[in-house]
Amino acid sequence: MFAEFGAGASTEEVARRAGVAIGTVFRHFPTKDDLLAAIMKQLLVRLVTEAGELGGGDGLFEFFRRLVTQAADKRSVVELLARADVDIRLPDAIGHLEQAVDDLLRQAQAAGMVSTEARLPVVMALLLSVCQGALVGSWDQGLQDHTLGVIFAGLAPRHDG
Repeated sequence: MFAEFGAGASTEEVARRAGVAIGTVFRHFPTKDDLLAAIMKQLLVRLVTEAGELGGGDGLFEFFRRLVTQAADKRSVVELLARADVDIRLPDAIGHLEQAVDDLLRQAQAAGMVSTEARLPVVMALLLSVCQGALVGSWDQGLQDHTLGVIFAGLAPRHDG
């Protein structure tokens, strides 16, 4: 709903599409912010699962690709969650995501595909930044591919000869 209609999506329409009464929605999600928090928690759980399914040296790169592709699809939810008045507490879910990305980073480093100098905070900052970039209107496949190529090249081990 939010991806389709943006911030203007009503909880009434959410209830209608879900085939339940509006009271049912409000019983589980008293506010739209509560609904958005639940959506984000579910998204984070799914991302952790996806990261866990990716293995090997190129898993980190594949995770970057998938997440950036999904970021544009989740634009409205991401924008709504960025509002100052949305108070969601997701430290556990975010911590699990960071651990999953750290696992992918360590696998990529062990495979020699990522520099051992790369640290999780930098990788997370790159991941979040490129996802934010995917939210801009001029983001297309060519820009996405080029941007990811620059990031991947920057993470690669240096072979000074």
